[in-house]
Amino acid sequence: MKEKILIVDDQLGIRILLNEVLQKEGYDTYQAANGFQALEMVQEGLPDLVLLDMKIPGMDGIEILKRLKVIDQNIKVIIMTAYGELDMIQEAKDLGALTHFAKPFDIDDIRQAVKKYVSE
Repeated sequence: MKEKILIVDDQLGIRILLNEVLQKEGYDTYQAANGFQALEMVQEGLPDLVLLDMKIPGMDGIEILKRLKVIDQNIKVIIMTAYGELDMIQEAKDLGALTHFAKPFDIDDIRQAVKKYVSE
């Protein structure tokens, strides 16, 4: 059975890029443009890993991460941010995020991190 990866980002281009790259790696991928979609998708079928942007209109990444952890305390989350906000990154890690990537990120680094964490 293929591992399921949920990509949560309000930028369509980033979702498409990650979707294509991760599908080529053999993962089932799902996309959410906002926190409400992401939470709904997680409740419907738990993904093996979530790639979560921190700056999303309506519900920021920290709030999404908190709610994901209520649904499933063990859910695996990698955060992405275009902002060098160290306090937000630290808070996300305190909440259980595995690692983070600053945008623009190296797609190979994300691919390797997904491979590493999804199989743990």
